Amino acid sequence: MVQIIAGKKGKGKTKHLLEKANESIKTAKGSIVYLDKSSKHMYELSNKIRLINVNEFPLSSSESFIGFVSGIISQDHDLEIMFLDSFLKLASLEGEDISETIATLKKIGEKYHVTFVLSVSMDAHELPDNAKDDVIISL
Repeated sequence: MVQIIAGKKGKGKTKHLLEKANESIKTAKGSIVYLDKSSKHMYELSNKIRLINVNEFPLSSSESFIGFVSGIISQDHDLEIMFLDSFLKLASLEGEDISETIATLKKIGEKYHVTFVLSVSMDAHELPDNAKDDVIISL
């Protein structure tokens, strides 16, 4: 499953994502991972959530990002939720069509029972058709 927090840059998406991540600890039965472009939110996240600074790894395309996410899932069979802050930057999709990557995340999520929660720096109406129904917060 894919859930999207949508809104232009500076609207507070990260704040909502952090709150949702910390709230998910109360009900999650499996592990939780938070992908970010830096480690600056380390102290805002529960210590039960694994923070991964994606910029520490050589990812330069959406394909390599999907491979990276797949690798995380393959190493953690208890993974339940993955939070992706600044999704467009993490997945090297700024200014690109995100529909194929969203579709791939949906397939991976269904197959491995992982929920992906993305913060996307776009207004909800700008999202591709295959992502519009996945918006849970529009800022």
